[in-house]
Amino acid sequence: MATSAKRRAATHRLSAYMVGAATAVAVSACNPSPPTDTFLTRAERTDYRETSSYADIVDFLERAAASSPSVHYTTYGFTNEGRALPLAVVGDVADPSPASVRASGKTVVYLQGNIHAGEVCGKEALQMLLRDLLAGRHGQWRESMVLLIAPIYNADGNERVTLTNRGRQHGPIGGMGQRPNAQGYDLNRDHMKLESPEARSVARLLNEYDPQVAVDLHTTNGTRHAYHLTYSPPLHPNTPAGIDAFLRQGLLPQVTESIRQKHGWHFYHYGNAFARGGGEPGWYTFDHRPRFNNNYIGLRNRIAILSEAYSYATFEERVLATLYFVEEILNYVHEHADEVRQIVAAADAASVVGQSLALRAAPERSAAPVDILMGAVVEEVHPLTGSPMLLRADTQYVVPMYEYGTFAPTLSERVPRAYLVPAELEDVQIRLGAHGVALEPAGATPVDAEVFRIDSIRTAERPFQGRNEQTLFGRYESTRVTPAPGDMWARADQPLGRLLFSLLEPQSDDGFANWGFLADRLQAGGVYPIARVPGG
Repeated sequence: MATSAKRRAATHRLSAYMVGAATAVAVSACNPSPPTDTFLTRAERTDYRETSSYADIVDFLERAAASSPSVHYTTYGFTNEGRALPLAVVGDVADPSPASVRASGKTVVYLQGNIHAGEVCGKEALQMLLRDLLAGRHGQWRESMVLLIAPIYNADGNERVTLTNRGRQHGPIGGMGQRPNAQGYDLNRDHMKLESPEARSVARLLNEYDPQVAVDLHTTNGTRHAYHLTYSPPLHPNTPAGIDAFLRQGLLPQVTESIRQKHGWHFYHYGNAFARGGGEPGWYTFDHRPRFNNNYIGLRNRIAILSEAYSYATFEERVLATLYFVEEILNYVHEHADEVRQIVAAADAASVVGQSLALRAAPERSAAPVDILMGAVVEEVHPLTGSPMLLRADTQYVVPMYEYGTFAPTLSERVPRAYLVPAELEDVQIRLGAHGVALEPAGATPVDAEVFRIDSIRTAERPFQGRNEQTLFGRYESTRVTPAPGDMWARADQPLGRLLFSLLEPQSDDGFANWGFLADRLQAGGVYPIARVPGG
């Protein structure tokens, strides 16, 4: 659909809000909808020249909660600079507490925006979604779901606005925040190491509210394709098969087709087109490791979806594409709410002890080339900086290429019954607890165990996210261990067994050893300090 047509559609949508608000008032006097013009986002008020500040978001959510008994305002943690992270809990619950949400028995969906604070379309779209709900739209969702709406995860980064952040992205021309948080960390690389207060806050939210579905909203970089939005399910090979099938065979194809029919836009699996190793170009997705939000949540046995609006579409179109995507996801989850809960419950109940799971993985090629829609851009001049920015052209052409959208294990290991975490590794015990992994006192009974004998260690020369990553090489050997006072068992037959395996295995490509948390205790010829009890 042409941009002018989209703008007319957006104007029509705002008018519909006012009609919806009036209808909602007539239908339910106990749930009045506020006048729509008081709930315009900052992006809308400025004709998409600006994006919302932290204060804008807090004000919007607080006023929304004051306007409806089905919207509750709360916070779920803090940023590095002490900003409370705002959350709107929407649904038929008495209050915003985790206890009330979990007691509802309904499917809980977590919607997160702004993990990268220059990628602001999700932040704006979630406010518009909340306004739709205030105006009486999507009333059927309340029958099956409770929504946790968190528009501004990287709140500190959001406040560091400059006109040059993401300079070639098409707006907002008034500037946007930065990618990292105030510590300089990319929060979408911090889900395993939990070194930021933001990551610990969202881990606590996942533990306490226990959403079955999570959606993480971004904006793309790089490839000039013809999709208004690309998406991804969890990519780690250890993701439960039921979750992978639900997304790849059900939700994502259905949502893609619904968007095409309703809005005339094409969505597809996230990727970038490039030639790896000088060969033919392929469509490559991103990384499989659980340091990324949707991969991490997949290893927690939950349904996770990454959204990436196209960087060179107008800011308005990026916001609308994100909003439409979230709407269609919620429509599908509403229609399959019982199935969602069953899939998650089955994953939690299935023990991974004795299974062979991936420690490392590499992209695998599709069986045949797929048709990828490529596009074009035109260069415009930023009116305030004079620098070039790129605008999506209404052009598309098909390029067949192999797709690298899944990952295959390159190193695997059998999951043990339990890991013995020594008392002196207090930091490891604390980090496991922050993830929600259950620990129990080990007692003093000797057990047959295995320890990992280190042959060699490769340490990265340059730090990444503040740490020099390490790769261990070696082998397991049998031994007998006697737990000491303060030692803890981390049993792998708990619901977070997949995550535990990735965190504690010495050769995991995203575990505590990889991130250097045990560096001062590791040496060639020595033993990895966490023993394990084999099982299965």
